[in-house]
Amino acid sequence: MKRSFLPVDRISQEPYSAILGYPRATKKQLALRVAELEKLGISGVSFDGSMTIGTINVLGKGYAGIVVLAKRGTKKVALKIRRTDSPRKTMEQETMLLQAANKVGVGPTLLHSSKNFIVMEYLDGKKIFDWISELGGDGSTAKLKSVIKKVLSDCYRLDMIGLDHGELSNITKHVIVGKSIKMIDFESSSLERRVSNVTSATQAIFIGSGLAKIVQKIYKVPPRPKIISVLREYKEHQTQQSFDNVLKTLKL
Repeated sequence: MKRSFLPVDRISQEPYSAILGYPRATKKQLALRVAELEKLGISGVSFDGSMTIGTINVLGKGYAGIVVLAKRGTKKVALKIRRTDSPRKTMEQETMLLQAANKVGVGPTLLHSSKNFIVMEYLDGKKIFDWISELGGDGSTAKLKSVIKKVLSDCYRLDMIGLDHGELSNITKHVIVGKSIKMIDFESSSLERRVSNVTSATQAIFIGSGLAKIVQKIYKVPPRPKIISVLREYKEHQTQQSFDNVLKTLKL
């Protein structure tokens, strides 16, 4: 489907200004944000996505920012807009965390950033919950195992660099499955707290309620006490061997 992109100066006008300066912004703030976007090389924005704010469609909304589809040159990108009511005054911290994740091959590729924006690789795909919900037919088990193994391997890489994602206990909307399988949304991440990426993601996929029930219909997972036991061991040691043991127990 061909998407239409509005020129950047148009999004400072209603109704789109409600997104550019969400939840509220002065005309001066909007003008400064347009100038900032132009400096980043953003030529257009498309209000497309499964989430709506008012009457406008967006790709995602968090407590710190809103993500929309944008164009930089001829390339589609994901643009994260800092909310004006965000406790963070700049995007610097989140940019640094995404850079750290990228260094170990995790997350959407960071392309550019500024005070109020992060420009990232656009991931065309489905949220992991929707992807698993629609899975069916021959090869479903193998496909599912392959995706889960990739997610947990990314979690292990983050654990190894001491970066805790922070939202993986609610993994359903934090992984995109398309041509690639990538974790998104690092606004709650931290390099300070104890990491729990592998344990949080495993519990969300295999033990939590909604997603776990769907996974269990597709392939026979080990008993809950066995999963908890192997996660406890991993939590204590966090080595390649203990991680491999998690994968083995989960039949991945």
